[in-house]
Amino acid sequence: MVLAELGKSINAALQKLNKAPVVDEALVDQILGEIAMALLKADVNAKFIKKLREDVKMEFKLCQEENVNHQKLIQKSVVDGLTRMLESDRKPFQPKKGKQNVIMFVGLQGSGKTTTCTKYAYYYQKKGWKVALVCADTFRAGAFDQLKQNATKVRVPFYGSYTEADPVQIAQEGVNVFKKEAFEIIIVDTSGRHKQESDLFEEMKQVEAAVKPDDIVFVMDSSIGQACFDQALAFKKAVNVGSVIITKLDGHAKGGGALSAVAATESPIVFIGEGEHFDDLESFEASSFVRRLLGLGDINKLFQSVKDVVNMRDQPQLIQKLKEGKFSIRDLQTQFNSVLKLGSLNQFMSAIPGMGSSVLSKGNEKESIKRIQRFLCIMNSMTQEELDGEGNLNFCRIVRIARGSGTSIEEVHILLDEHKKLSKVVGNLAKTNLGGKRGNEFDQLKRNPQQMMQKMKGAIDPSMLQKLGGMDNVMNMMKQMGQMDGIQDLMKQMGGMGGAPGKGKRR
Repeated sequence: MVLAELGKSINAALQKLNKAPVVDEALVDQILGEIAMALLKADVNAKFIKKLREDVKMEFKLCQEENVNHQKLIQKSVVDGLTRMLESDRKPFQPKKGKQNVIMFVGLQGSGKTTTCTKYAYYYQKKGWKVALVCADTFRAGAFDQLKQNATKVRVPFYGSYTEADPVQIAQEGVNVFKKEAFEIIIVDTSGRHKQESDLFEEMKQVEAAVKPDDIVFVMDSSIGQACFDQALAFKKAVNVGSVIITKLDGHAKGGGALSAVAATESPIVFIGEGEHFDDLESFEASSFVRRLLGLGDINKLFQSVKDVVNMRDQPQLIQKLKEGKFSIRDLQTQFNSVLKLGSLNQFMSAIPGMGSSVLSKGNEKESIKRIQRFLCIMNSMTQEELDGEGNLNFCRIVRIARGSGTSIEEVHILLDEHKKLSKVVGNLAKTNLGGKRGNEFDQLKRNPQQMMQKMKGAIDPSMLQKLGGMDNVMNMMKQMGQMDGIQDLMKQMGGMGGAPGKGKRR
């Protein structure tokens, strides 16, 4: 992803602040010059870059004589400046559960609008919403076929016509049909158009008048960069654009130009698309996006992602077992299923401070998911006794499991080895007594950070520790988690962190 290169370039410039013995105006100028060059390469509008440089320099001058950490001050100023560049004063539309929300999609030809409609439908369907799609694109040959195929793949109801040529009538009929069936989100896909195509723009206005959408989403193709500005302005003048989705951010150097061109719509970015798969749609929040782009992570997003997939009913028993140093193959199976529910592993990993915005390439991410899925096939071929055991299986059992799962004996051995490593980590963590009274970890971190660091360092595998950005980064993550209001609430719900430490046998 080209934007990941932008993040690395900006981060590399900011790292010079930490290495410099003295932060003076000359150094700040040099760093801002490097950041400006990185932003220009990403096709960000020069006007925004100039404003960013001026704001950061002004903040540095105002605090130059004060007793503050200038490294953190400049880093924060850069993050805040980039965030303001991507933010809108207008609040994004939020669909209301239990009500009928009509969402109309507009955009240029070839922007990926029909695929994005399906991604949007799939996103809300996974969250339990009743979603439907309407194809009002009668201009492009094969548009209805594409939407029909996409909708079938994600099992979302759809409406369209091979014979009716009037998109306004199709849109109105489709919306009425799904309203009668009490669908909560009804997505209307319209014809792709260009600002110079006055007839299609008039058609777009007529569709808007007919279906009276609660929100109009402008799908912006990042590959055209700053050219998005004029197009976005034309759409904004024609219809009431309320939200923006930016597509194709996974491989174009002009992604920064598209992001900065959103200002023309005066509307917030609600999602970004980074691939062709239906789950390659990420909800957008400017501050979180910038922090993860620069490798600063987003603990709140990380915490929310975990909270969304955690099965609260199973957690008390699991936490108690972990406190006792026990970790069965069934527990590993549960955690693998949770990982798959997280969606994009890259998005999840980028929320960890120090990881950066492109931990895994698209190819590696797909391979990792395939590997987990094969591991789950292996575990599905195990007996209840084997799943609840500690992984000490004889050769005959391993051969039977490999045949039953359609995998190889070597893959079964790899899974058992992975389980053994994780069991060792769990056992070491139990010995450090990190699972004492509720919130004890964070209290101990405040009282004696060095002691806490030594305990955790001995429990975590060195290679895993390196992937997490080192011990300092792990401690920083724990500090951030300790400051979060929701973490204690989650612990209460999980029920396993309260009371005295577990007294079960430890391996």
